[in-house]
Amino acid sequence: MKPSPGQCVCATLRKAARSITQIYDAALRPSGLRATQFYIMVELRGSGEATVGQLAQRAVLDQTTLTRSLALLERDGLIRTVPKPDGRLKSVALTQKGERTLAEALPLWFAVQQRMIAAIGEPAWASLSVELNKLAQL
Repeated sequence: MKPSPGQCVCATLRKAARSITQIYDAALRPSGLRATQFYIMVELRGSGEATVGQLAQRAVLDQTTLTRSLALLERDGLIRTVPKPDGRLKSVALTQKGERTLAEALPLWFAVQQRMIAAIGEPAWASLSVELNKLAQL
């Protein structure tokens, strides 16, 4: 079977990702966070602090996009810059306000995550998540 542009893997995955992001953004709205910000904050919570480069690599985001998101989080007092001896590296960490905001957002995320897995089906999600993680490693 010859592939057609209407069956493009990239276009299909991006369309699904945009739709799912809108669902998560709506669910997280009461916390004041967007899905991307939530994910960045979860990454910071797990590591304590991280450089922009480390976060960009983990989130598979270009540094320009990540820097814009970090600027909004810093503006809102949710993250802070951590001084480093090497001034060329910018490292960030959650503030106390960021920790509280993330704690408020986690139950919202958990509820939407459960709804999404129920809609997909647990066995299908288990298989799909493995395959998507393989694609993310390409």
